[in-house]
Amino acid sequence: MDRTSAEPARCWQRPMPPRPVAQARPSNTESPQGGHMPTNFPRVRFGAFFGPFHPPSTNPTLSLTRDLELIEHMDRLGFAEAWMGEHHSGGIEIVSSPEIFMAAAAQRTRRIDLGLGVVSLPYHHPFMVADRMALLSHLAHGRVILGVGPGQLADDCRIIGIDPMENRRKMEESLDVVSRLLAGETVSEKTDWYTVDGYLHMLPYGDVRLAVTGAWSPNGPNLAGRYGAGLLSLGARTKEGIDLLSGHWDVACASANERGNTMRREDWRLLQLTHIAETEQQAIKDVSRNLLPLNNYMAQISPAAAEFTDIETLVKANNESGGGVIGTPDMLVAHIKRLQEETGGFGVYLMLQGDWADDEATRRSYELIASEVMPHFDGSMPPRARAFEETMTSDLAGAKATILAVDAARARFDAGREGQQP
Repeated sequence: MDRTSAEPARCWQRPMPPRPVAQARPSNTESPQGGHMPTNFPRVRFGAFFGPFHPPSTNPTLSLTRDLELIEHMDRLGFAEAWMGEHHSGGIEIVSSPEIFMAAAAQRTRRIDLGLGVVSLPYHHPFMVADRMALLSHLAHGRVILGVGPGQLADDCRIIGIDPMENRRKMEESLDVVSRLLAGETVSEKTDWYTVDGYLHMLPYGDVRLAVTGAWSPNGPNLAGRYGAGLLSLGARTKEGIDLLSGHWDVACASANERGNTMRREDWRLLQLTHIAETEQQAIKDVSRNLLPLNNYMAQISPAAAEFTDIETLVKANNESGGGVIGTPDMLVAHIKRLQEETGGFGVYLMLQGDWADDEATRRSYELIASEVMPHFDGSMPPRARAFEETMTSDLAGAKATILAVDAARARFDAGREGQQP
């Protein structure tokens, strides 16, 4: 591989307009009074990861419209992120270009960050990836995250005639070029699968945030550390994948340290299968609609899922493995706290989104998470719990003060009336 560059390789260093960033701040552990005591975990934000997963019997136009409407709903509820994948086969995950989809989502939303989850770098010329990302960042006013990976579906590779065994090498080569182009460099490079000699004539809308997938191999975490990028842990849906999380984080940190970068737990995302309802029985009933066949599809393409013959066994395995929660808000709160302890803390809890349940139950699930789960992890509960506890242990101080004030006002009023009598 021949490589020259007008300046040393660097990643995402162009100044950008200030925007809110989730800072490391205490998360919470429940106190006996229902309040929360701070710990050293970063606060947890919430989002959804769309395959998307739509049964082949559904209307694709309507399915995609409903995906967009759900992202609008999430935006109104205060969710932090929505991610959309790239797939070209299988009949279930029907978005071929997350860039196009998220350009549409950007016009419908105001606050939520939009992640490309993920761009399969070996499928594309790296200059085109960078150029499209620069355009999307302007259309979304910077609310985009570039997620990258090697590609997952074997049929995708077969259709376009590439060797999947070469994908991780090609991903590394492409990511290096993409990052340098987005940083404003002129890149001249030739490999066995692309040639690039130029620069982006339109730079992105500020810095482009980057996330690298890490499921089973340490390759992704190593790349995340190399570029100081976020880590997108897509394998956290099984016990085996969860057992790898701490090791993957260590790999990412070691790689970052070697290059003078810093890994931020706030940018570590865990993906899990989650659906919430008022009762556990209702949650299971909700997902009985489509979860079993869609899960068994996922088992065909990824080691992050296993085949099941009935919905009850599937739900039990999901909940007991630590790979997610199909149940109630309280179950999800307890589960995320366990994940914090097991991992040392992470920044974003992503829920795998598909047509497991109907539209009404799906929207209700997100509403319950926003109202009954998020406050446990976004830092809003401790001061409210403190204020409530102080009020409840005040020995009726407020009521007594009000009575004294009313009595004093009445006395002044009576005294004034007596003074006015002839």
